[in-house]
Amino acid sequence: MRRPDRLGSSFETPEESPGFLLWQASMLWERRLRAALEPLGLTHMQFVLLAASAWLGREEDAVTQVRIAGQAKVDVVMTSQVLRTLEAKGLLSRAPHPTDTRAKCVVVTAAGKKLVRSAIAIVEREDRAFFARTAAFHKPLLGALQLLATEDERA
Repeated sequence: MRRPDRLGSSFETPEESPGFLLWQASMLWERRLRAALEPLGLTHMQFVLLAASAWLGREEDAVTQVRIAGQAKVDVVMTSQVLRTLEAKGLLSRAPHPTDTRAKCVVVTAAGKKLVRSAIAIVEREDRAFFARTAAFHKPLLGALQLLATEDERA
């Protein structure tokens, strides 16, 4: 029997790679959320940035696009483009920052708050369904994901 070439990998199979498994799981989860949010007229990225804006707006008066991008861990330029789309939909407004002329403040509108409440309920329902098989590992899984979601100071 011929042994397969490892192609430079330290793994016998791709299914032994944590990165590959994380990517596969995230793609399945993303597909599920995309389908669930579609009836609301939101992409997953629009939901993430709208929800981040709403969450931050509960705590801060001047929520900037840079702060929202940092909260979501996404690119600032892309954040600006998506927020522009959400603004066109009437879900948020962007105004000049009171002290920083380079920054824009983001405020979620009443329509945006109503939509984000509905979307959060849908996303949390989908999360519960998707992660149900890992219920016995919920705390360790959550801890591992929180660790992975923090910036690596060595990077």
